[in-house]
Amino acid sequence: MTVAKFVQIRRDLHQIPEPGFQEVKTQRYLLDYLSTLPAERLEVRTWRTGILVKVHGTDPKRMLAWRADMDGLPITEETTYSFRSTHPGYMHACGHDLHMAIALGILSHFVYSPIEDDLLFLFQPAEEGPGGAQPMLASEEFAAWRPDAIFALHIAPEYPVGTIAIRPGVLFANTSELFVELTGQGGHAAYPHKANDMVVAASHLVTQLQTIVARNVDPLDSAVITIGRIEGGTRQNIIAEKARIEGTIRTMSMEAMTRVKERIESLVRGIEYGFSCQAAIDYGCSYCQVYNDPVLTDQFMQWARKQDDIRLVECSAAMTGEDFGYFLAEIPGFLFWLGAETPYGLHHAKIEPSEKAIDVAIRLVTSYFTWISSQR
Repeated sequence: MTVAKFVQIRRDLHQIPEPGFQEVKTQRYLLDYLSTLPAERLEVRTWRTGILVKVHGTDPKRMLAWRADMDGLPITEETTYSFRSTHPGYMHACGHDLHMAIALGILSHFVYSPIEDDLLFLFQPAEEGPGGAQPMLASEEFAAWRPDAIFALHIAPEYPVGTIAIRPGVLFANTSELFVELTGQGGHAAYPHKANDMVVAASHLVTQLQTIVARNVDPLDSAVITIGRIEGGTRQNIIAEKARIEGTIRTMSMEAMTRVKERIESLVRGIEYGFSCQAAIDYGCSYCQVYNDPVLTDQFMQWARKQDDIRLVECSAAMTGEDFGYFLAEIPGFLFWLGAETPYGLHHAKIEPSEKAIDVAIRLVTSYFTWISSQR
């Protein structure tokens, strides 16, 4: 099959972005494509809106897995594409359309040109939230086909096509959402002594939260607390009874994440006492770090440096989050960045990743899987 086929698949998928665990059209599209492949070479199982595909090897002694995420984002698209999203308010702004097309390209290659090892392809829903990796990992379907090693990629707008970036150890951070609801006594703006203002309470809390990283996290570790949204009040002359802050926590170690959450809870208790209010904390969706197996990653990097058409970069760790980390916490493997060369970043309404990256990734991964299977 030519790469043009998978470019078109990417464009088809780009038009039907869906939120986590609602990827019904996406699942149907993928299943329809899989049904065109020789049935004797593969087995297909579904899990919620995800799909697991086993491609049979010629002399299997282990199973290697490749994961692609499926969901879109609640973003209104502003690209110049002729194949823009047909789902208002949703967009594939994180490259999952490319990820799926690449996975199908790799899968199709090995259906027609099998290697010795069995291969498992995971089309995983809900990476952007509420998190599909952890429940898929715990599913009966996954347990029946549990792989010996697992791999994935993520497009990187900042790298040119033909470049991949990776590092052993921590690649992506531990992440957690943060939501705090404050409830007090509202009232008339002219009588502040008869109320306790939750806008003021929330403002104090936001300021206090900024001291945690500076004064409670080891300076040789790394952490970020960002408050991206504050909501409170109804009119300019009404003292707010409720306020809500929304943000994110990102750390390079689980110890730092634990410490940050302990300090948040302590500060929130102080706000309750100081402003005579009640508070509720919700950490929402949390992802563990993406930790690349050092042995497999070093082996891959040595192999990739010998490939004439690939430029390998040993990159720094990033504060981005990825629920692929849950797979890597239990199964050795790695994730790498794939250069996709676009001026707009991930989750941007104007991002237009280079489709040339699809061919690069399919050729790279099929060659790597063929090589690693021969190293048994």
